[in-house]
Amino acid sequence: MKDKGKSAYRLTGKLKAYFRWIVIAGILAIIMDIEMFSFSVPSGLVAMVFVVLYWIIVLFILAYIRPGIMHDLVDFSANYSQVQHQLLLELSIPYALLDSTGRILWMNQAMQTLTGKKKDFRNNIATVFGEVTPNNFPEMGQTRELRTKFGKRDYCVELKTIPAHVLTKNSKIYEEDESATLVAMYMFDETDINMYIQKLKDERFVVALIDIDNYDDALANVEDVRKSLFIGLIDKRVNRYFSAGQAVVRKLEKDKYMAVFRYKYLERLQADKFSILEEIKEVNIGNEMSITLSIGIGTGASDYARNFTFARQAIDLALGRGGDQCVVKDNDKITYYGGKSQQMEKNTRVKVRVKAQALRQILESNDNVIIMGHKLPDIDAFGSAVGQYVIAKSLGKNANIVLNEVPATIRPFVNRFYGRDDYPADAFVSSEQALALVNPKTVVIVTDVNTPERTECPELLKKCRTVVVFDHHRRSSESINGAVLSYVDPNASSASEMVTEMIQYVSEDIKLKGFEADALYGGMVIDTDGYNSKSGPRTFEAAAFLRRHGADVTRVRKLLRTDMNEYREIAQTVSRSEIYREFFAISVFNGDGIDNPTVGGAKAANQLLDISGIKAAFVITAYDGKMFISARSIDEVNVQLIMEKLGGGGHIAAAGAQLSGVTVEQAIEKIKDILDAMLKEGEIQ
Repeated sequence: MKDKGKSAYRLTGKLKAYFRWIVIAGILAIIMDIEMFSFSVPSGLVAMVFVVLYWIIVLFILAYIRPGIMHDLVDFSANYSQVQHQLLLELSIPYALLDSTGRILWMNQAMQTLTGKKKDFRNNIATVFGEVTPNNFPEMGQTRELRTKFGKRDYCVELKTIPAHVLTKNSKIYEEDESATLVAMYMFDETDINMYIQKLKDERFVVALIDIDNYDDALANVEDVRKSLFIGLIDKRVNRYFSAGQAVVRKLEKDKYMAVFRYKYLERLQADKFSILEEIKEVNIGNEMSITLSIGIGTGASDYARNFTFARQAIDLALGRGGDQCVVKDNDKITYYGGKSQQMEKNTRVKVRVKAQALRQILESNDNVIIMGHKLPDIDAFGSAVGQYVIAKSLGKNANIVLNEVPATIRPFVNRFYGRDDYPADAFVSSEQALALVNPKTVVIVTDVNTPERTECPELLKKCRTVVVFDHHRRSSESINGAVLSYVDPNASSASEMVTEMIQYVSEDIKLKGFEADALYGGMVIDTDGYNSKSGPRTFEAAAFLRRHGADVTRVRKLLRTDMNEYREIAQTVSRSEIYREFFAISVFNGDGIDNPTVGGAKAANQLLDISGIKAAFVITAYDGKMFISARSIDEVNVQLIMEKLGGGGHIAAAGAQLSGVTVEQAIEKIKDILDAMLKEGEIQ
């Protein structure tokens, strides 16, 4: 039992030290007085009087003033605590104290006014603010912010977890629990801030560049008396579409426009998925070919010049992907719209001739050439690389082809190049050997791929200053940047077709050997599925050129034949395929024991298209720790858009993707989820 006479309060800290020094000073005075007696008794007596008076004052302070000080301190503490409580209660910021389950323990007047609840409201906070749940509570001592909307106002909710024993310390009401926690909740009104942020965003400057993809081709079939009307209808559609957002629209050339407007209108255009892409196709006054547009939009930069640069990059990307689509470049973010239709092949040789002359100039000003395709090369990558090798050698340049691995599908073609007296032994090199050959006068030519990571040797692109790209796949946001010459033509059937055309314009003196022509011809056969898809006049003209230079159809067919194990697995892949949503075939190719299983998966996908009613086929192949997806269609579904959502790309009718860290079942579910979402959004009909 505590002594009743003992004070309930004890001094601590600096105040206790102050009282101690009073006593210590008195003791020192006594010692000094004793010393003075040893020198002079009268002086000691006088000093003793002052010492006695000092101690009387000290005892008076300790006996009477000290309790008064303690009383005043206790009174101040109580009043201070009450003031704190009152200030917190009347704080203009809504505040509440929650337990670890989210139940409201206490809230101030501002929170009561905001929520319309009384001070004795003790329900869970989630019944008032659905976003504030125990799952969102931060760890001990940490703070977390949430955004919520209550009524017509926007709030930032700040949550901070604190130990409960801090509040219940020395309390006789609650038993202290070191693990118990409380959550302090503050709400900050951000409505006005968000309004001004949105206003600034809406007022951002946007540049749109609009190109008519097939102006000359569409106009060629229109009667002369109707051409002006046809052009006027196109102008009217374009101006009306963008002028609805108070845009300034100007015609730069006969087939090019520029529009300037605010970001607020861009959001409306994105919401309707740029309906002008489909509306413009309705312009018809006797023209056999529908008009298509490519739109590049740039925004997100701090100045007008960079927004225009973004728009130029976006339109280049849209055209590089085949046109009939819109690309929005919002700073570093790129979004695609449209691109659903199969593009008409442009049978013009002007562009090919210009690119061929540019290539010749680049090669003539350099010493050696290194050519590479994509990893796990197919016959199109190999054939187009051989074609570039022939061009370089015809100009007297040292040339090498990077070939790290020879898949079974191209081995019969590659073997024909080895051991020949008329062919150099060092024509094919590894990545390490290629890197050692690089010097300031080296040109790196990339064929059948425009993504850096997928090339045979990505390090070459970083080490060499002069890079040339030839590809027939649609561009993506991860395309090779900084190429001195980039010839990407999605309308071409294959890279081999593009290179065959180049050979005819670089020099009239180039003569292909039979096995070189076979490699190029094989690339065209594979990528057109035996000339059943993506074949146009340019394709057959290129094939005819190769035939004249010794390509043998029968020999190529023999070289491209499938072995029995692969053929059996393709048949089994087709037989066990799942038909999803009536029109999509999904299956799995088992590549065990097959040299190049990804090619087998692609062949199986092509076989699935022969089934009546199938609009698109997807075959998954597990290889090298990844899931390779081959996607194929005929003309109704753009599989490139589907594969892009999985991080891949390709063509409208032939595309692919690679997934890491997933199982076959998970890959199938991803494909189904994307198909469901695109069907719901109307991106697939």
